[in-house]
Amino acid sequence: MGQNSPSTHDADDSNAFPIRDRFRLKRNPKPTSIPVTKPSAASSLPDRRRSHVHGARSAVTRKLRGSTVFYLCMLIVVFAFALVSLVLQSSIASMVFRQGGGEGIGRTVREGLKFGSSLKFVESRIERDFGIEGARKKPRVGVRSPRLAIIVGNMKNDPSSLMLFTVMKNLRGLGYTLQIYATEDSKTKPIWEKNIGQVSILSTENYGHIDWSIFDGVVVNSLESHDAISSLMQEPFCSVQLIWIIQEDTLANRLPFYEEMRWEQLIAYWKNAFRRADVVVFPDYSFSMLYSVLDTGNFFVIPGSPIDVWAAEIYQKAHSKSQLRIKNGFGEDDMLVLVVGSSFFYNELSWDYAVAMHNLGPLLTSYARESNAGPLFKFVFVCGNSSSPYNDALQDIASHMGLRRDSVRHYGLDGDVDEMLLIADIVLYGSSQDEQGFPSLITRAMTFGVPVIAPDYPIISKYVVDGEHGIIFSKDKPDELMIAFKLLISKGKLSNYARSIASSGTLLAKNMQASECVRGYMKLLDSVLTLPSDSILPGLISQVKQEEWEWDLFSEEIDQESRSNMTYTDLKRDTRDTSVVYDIEEHMTPSLDSGTGFQNESVIMLDDIPTELDWIVLSEIDSLEDTDRVELEEIEGRTDKSYGVWEELYHDARKSEKLKFEANERDEGELERTGQPLCIYEVYNGAGAWPFLHHGSLYRGLSLSTKSRRLRSDDVDAVGRLSILNETYYRDILLEMGGMFSIANKVDNVHKRPWIGFQSWRAAARKVSLSSEAEKVLEGTVLQKPTGDVIYFWARVDRDGELAGSDHALTFWSMCDILNAGNCRMAFQDAFRHMYALPTYVEALPPMPEDGGHWSSLHSWVMSTPSFLEFMMFSRMFADSLDSLHMNASTTTECLLGSSVSEKQHCYCRLLELLVNVWAYHSARTMVYIDPNSGSLEEQHPVEQRKGFMWTKYFNSTLLKSMDEDLAEAADEGDHPYERWLWPRTGEVHWQGIYEREREERYRIKMDKKRKQKEKMLERLKFGYKQKTIAG
Repeated sequence: MGQNSPSTHDADDSNAFPIRDRFRLKRNPKPTSIPVTKPSAASSLPDRRRSHVHGARSAVTRKLRGSTVFYLCMLIVVFAFALVSLVLQSSIASMVFRQGGGEGIGRTVREGLKFGSSLKFVESRIERDFGIEGARKKPRVGVRSPRLAIIVGNMKNDPSSLMLFTVMKNLRGLGYTLQIYATEDSKTKPIWEKNIGQVSILSTENYGHIDWSIFDGVVVNSLESHDAISSLMQEPFCSVQLIWIIQEDTLANRLPFYEEMRWEQLIAYWKNAFRRADVVVFPDYSFSMLYSVLDTGNFFVIPGSPIDVWAAEIYQKAHSKSQLRIKNGFGEDDMLVLVVGSSFFYNELSWDYAVAMHNLGPLLTSYARESNAGPLFKFVFVCGNSSSPYNDALQDIASHMGLRRDSVRHYGLDGDVDEMLLIADIVLYGSSQDEQGFPSLITRAMTFGVPVIAPDYPIISKYVVDGEHGIIFSKDKPDELMIAFKLLISKGKLSNYARSIASSGTLLAKNMQASECVRGYMKLLDSVLTLPSDSILPGLISQVKQEEWEWDLFSEEIDQESRSNMTYTDLKRDTRDTSVVYDIEEHMTPSLDSGTGFQNESVIMLDDIPTELDWIVLSEIDSLEDTDRVELEEIEGRTDKSYGVWEELYHDARKSEKLKFEANERDEGELERTGQPLCIYEVYNGAGAWPFLHHGSLYRGLSLSTKSRRLRSDDVDAVGRLSILNETYYRDILLEMGGMFSIANKVDNVHKRPWIGFQSWRAAARKVSLSSEAEKVLEGTVLQKPTGDVIYFWARVDRDGELAGSDHALTFWSMCDILNAGNCRMAFQDAFRHMYALPTYVEALPPMPEDGGHWSSLHSWVMSTPSFLEFMMFSRMFADSLDSLHMNASTTTECLLGSSVSEKQHCYCRLLELLVNVWAYHSARTMVYIDPNSGSLEEQHPVEQRKGFMWTKYFNSTLLKSMDEDLAEAADEGDHPYERWLWPRTGEVHWQGIYEREREERYRIKMDKKRKQKEKMLERLKFGYKQKTIAG
């Protein structure tokens, strides 16, 4: 989704080219000296042209006299200063954000970037018609609010929580239902519960017990919630839409070290986690560059975070401006001008201060010369680190320009930049880089109440109004800089105009990007989320009036942190020691000593490398072991042994051969099921559903994937019993019904009990599975009735109370329409008409009563085994008819029975889930609802009240068997109605012709066996019995 690409300021975005994986970008590369050489153009010219150039220069030199020589010298000095600055600033980076870094990791970018150009992050275009935006254009009948799971990590009172809290509060205002999860309890929990929603505290073990499929999307905040990503990477949760917000650079700081140590497996691990997210959101464009190694095309940037204002306010309350001035050697009457640049630089490319010094030449000579008798103006350049070459270079150039020695100073970015911003009188932004994000140093300066002068870059002009929040000058007209500077100075002090601008700038910085950030997340959700058919669409973004961060709820925490003298750097690093990044690093690299890995990363443990003597000793040990083993084998070969009785050996051999074919060892549950009348098969697809499955004699797992079957259980392998489930497409569109088809296929091989039941893993996940008391009631009921046309169910269609609690009375078919994108009736009657070959004028939608009774859902029911086989016979034909309509559709190939990604993936599931109700009602089965908690039984839709409504002629078992035989005959003769015919692949294919052919085959084999036995007897009578030799 995201790409990092360089672009020139004046160039169009279409000319940007990607640079991902070409070079590493670093915020703080180690300073390196770059030899700057200027090839002489004259040396490459012919002698005649060279002499002409020399003559021209001589003519110009003769004309320069008097004051002209002085100005020329000034230009040379400024140019020299710029050149030295260019050399020294090759490693300028923001120490504010991170320190350290490895030399040699960054690559030169001079080939990709030229002067006047900058890197630009290009986001992949999101299809607006795909998500909620597209759903607004289609008719929809929703009955519930859209659900989002929000995982906030540790719930600390910090800027990231403030940002997320503000966004989530506005999402709730649009109609979203939010469920908050946190890894640690916090004193802010009541605030979240009061304003956002219920908060659940999770541990690492609890992540596996959450049914993520009930949510329309999951929003994960920070790297600390990595365990949630791991659980969402398992089936059946892989299709849940995930948005991952990353606001810390902890992992970005470690990535260069991983590459240096060549820990490809650790990088691949994180890259796989990043790939799982539909969108990875960063609050700053620099993060997309720092994490570029893990970019899988899903990066997205939503600018806006209160971290700069938060940190600045804490720092301002904890420090005195006058004391900091004295500490740094500045007087109260000194006019301190702070020159800052971009907070993000690229290795071997630092033009900012070279250009700034060139533009500031006239300003310095006007306000900082030794001959000036006015107030002391001191210019501080914040750049590089605190090494002496920076300051020495500035002082040397200051003396050449005739400036006071203390008028120009250097301050390294590895120091406390906040104290310099706080004591400054004017902040001048002198960067030549046109950044995409608003410069954080300007935000903090405005928060401190310092007037700001900045060039007219688009990102600055977007928020700062010239003359109101700051002064903006044209970057192409350096003369305007002098004019802007004079507006802020009056009699050696800040003018009232400057103080007014500073005050307005402080108010602006407080909530500068709050509105844009909130709307950015809402637009992202509208574009990415695809809501299911039964969900109400959220409100329009235009309804949001949020213009501020929710400072009132977090103001107390800011006051507490101000007393702890927490700096901006501390605020960014307060999770370093407890970060999950280091935990995973230690887990995946056990051979790496923790102290060595974090403190002295370049040390190699030489003691662990085997020496030549070690290899010699090891070879001698192996030789002695081989000699001892050979001697023991020879001794055992000469010793007589008793192998036991022949019958016992034969019995043990046969037993081992029998056990060899069992894929899984039988557990206690299978032994307990022996002799019981009922077995409930729990259908699941993926290891993520394991925590929701039951153990014991009543239940048996039914896995739709061979790889995801539980290891220590006797779960049925549905794929092994029905090969079509090995195809991902059919496994997804059939799901639980496919598992039922596999059980019905040669059912006597796996199920020999009079009653059979099924239950989806989702029933336990949604708290509607049978309790222990209800299980006893059900077992006792079926034990008293060995047979019967009764279906017991315990999961209802309106299980959440949302369908039944709507404003309008919902019928069975209206509920089915809601769950199937409004196309349930149309799809059902088309499939029903095609199945029975009904003409168009005949009604094909079976009537369902409106008596207020319950209907079964989630495939959670029990019926007799003969009834189950009859239902499977009907379901196979109906599913085949439904699939044939979808395959033969000439207008569209996408699923019309769903609107979200998950619904389209499991296209037929929701319709097939309700099919048992239509079959049971119209085949005159007694329908009994059993309360999953108490076990009470209640008959639904009594059979006596159905008379006159049931379509028994279509659900007659004789008719279904006849239709089944017709399909089997067509399949046996190769007469397929269409290419991908589903019916023969969903179960047994059997008709009278196959039976007769099998009987003839058995008779032929029997007669061949008799003939061979007769020939053998005649041969013995004629030649006698011949015993084979022992060797033969």
